[in-house]
Amino acid sequence: MERKEEGLQSLGKKTGYTFDYNPGLLETFENQHQGNDYWVRFNCPEFTSLCPITGQPDFAEIRISYVPDVRMVESKSLKLYLFSFRNHGDFHEDCVNKIMKDLIALMDPKYIEVTGLFTPRGGISIYPYANYGRPGTKWEELAWKRFADHQ
Repeated sequence: MERKEEGLQSLGKKTGYTFDYNPGLLETFENQHQGNDYWVRFNCPEFTSLCPITGQPDFAEIRISYVPDVRMVESKSLKLYLFSFRNHGDFHEDCVNKIMKDLIALMDPKYIEVTGLFTPRGGISIYPYANYGRPGTKWEELAWKRFADHQ
């Protein structure tokens, strides 16, 4: 995935929605507080994708938490990216892992976790969780601890 680093393209413009999976919509900006470790959290309560088998819509709340390093994801581009799953067919677990991996490739955070709270279909809710900590650092240790303690 190619990073967009030369100015933000979608912020401040009329919003055009793409409903086909497109990680190229993601944009970054420079973290102005690189000397601080801090959490950035996003919540998307209206995430929609399609079941890859039946084509039926799946609805979820997607929660993203990360500790930035040099680059941060721009929130409008994140919203457009998450909306791009609208006509994308993937299992719940695949959506969560794909979102996490795309954000890692985009901004190389110190730590990130993504949770999908999918609404029940067929009487079952699925809540996939994925996380990552930069290898060889305290963030890798945090990732393992949070993964091991995850409910």
